[in-house]
Amino acid sequence: MHHFEYRDKRLYCEDVPVTSVVEAVGTPCYLYSAATLTRHFQAFSEAFEGMERLVCYSAKANTNLAVLRLFCQMGGGLDIVSGGELFRGLKAGFPPGRIVYSGVGKRADEIDFALEKGILMFNVESIEELKLLNERAKTLGKTAPVALRVNPDVDPKTHPYISTGLTKNKFGIDTEAAVEGYRLARSLSNVQIQGIDCHIGSQITESTPFKDALKNLVGLVDRLNQMGFSFQYIDVGGGLGITYGDESPPLPAEYARAIVEALKGTSLKLILEPGRVLVGNAGILVTRVLYRKRTKAKEFVVVDAAMNDLIRPALYRAYHGIQPVVRASRETLRADVVGPICESGDFLAEDRKMADVQQGELLAVMSAGAYGFVMASNYCSRPRAAEVMVSGDRFHVVRPRETYEALIQGESIPPFLG
Repeated sequence: MHHFEYRDKRLYCEDVPVTSVVEAVGTPCYLYSAATLTRHFQAFSEAFEGMERLVCYSAKANTNLAVLRLFCQMGGGLDIVSGGELFRGLKAGFPPGRIVYSGVGKRADEIDFALEKGILMFNVESIEELKLLNERAKTLGKTAPVALRVNPDVDPKTHPYISTGLTKNKFGIDTEAAVEGYRLARSLSNVQIQGIDCHIGSQITESTPFKDALKNLVGLVDRLNQMGFSFQYIDVGGGLGITYGDESPPLPAEYARAIVEALKGTSLKLILEPGRVLVGNAGILVTRVLYRKRTKAKEFVVVDAAMNDLIRPALYRAYHGIQPVVRASRETLRADVVGPICESGDFLAEDRKMADVQQGELLAVMSAGAYGFVMASNYCSRPRAAEVMVSGDRFHVVRPRETYEALIQGESIPPFLG
């Protein structure tokens, strides 16, 4: 459920007409609903009522400070994968003790930053990383709290680029390596074993992969307990999908039942890392039609948003619903919705049956709150879009549109070029 709806043929975000936002900030722009973000967080967390838990929002889905601050104020934690995300999380107000650090390629300086701040836990993805954590902690006079990320070799049945739980993926370590890793961790002077971690992928639309992964993980926990290991946390990752088009992902309640059933009999505190499911349908990308173009082969709707603004269609051939901001009484058309970038892969939709729109009219690209602005670039020297958050009948620019001057900030021409 989200707070984007039509009233008198005009699309609203909560109680604000989308056209009013565009009049103020122009296009393209990202538009987020605070009420939807709040509702999604509450629904997700309450699905696990009765279990001790920490819902660590997966920052990589959308790192805008306003989004982070909202989840922080609701008592959430943060799942990060870089020093930059740690910096953002701290700026948004997250206590370090509610931050877990995932990711396969943590640099020494990023590890030092997290150790100095005193985060809750590192989700360790290799034996070499474990050794480096111990070395850096010893140098800094700290103790590194760790969980090993176990790769359960479960097919999440999602796009191969966002699958993370198979042995051929770069993430985590296999079960036998995990046993040896925990033995090593126990012998290291500046490492403290806190938990065990698992994450199998993103945009997963059925519950069976989660059940299978947790069955494997709980079996490993039992085996490790018999070897004298004890854990405080079990981090089950994230990955629950959303509806972009015709998908039917499990509701948070069904997802929670699968996890609670798998963890029955354990006393471990649960860490969850939802990302897309919280923010995906809480945001849209608004774009303006620049031109209509017809060739012998097909029809094109040329808009001012491009693959640099929303790369998911080009990168994954991902589907996003596209709706008119103001409905008109016209026939539908079938067209490619394309942007200004000089690549044939610059499209937001291909061969899409959609509302007939004319030059100057506005389109809303739906379900753009996750992996939208956060994956944007300045390709073709295009300034990144504005970001706006709506709360009730008011809207707030939470990141202004980049200027041309911002495009060259930090660059210089060396003296030998005159």
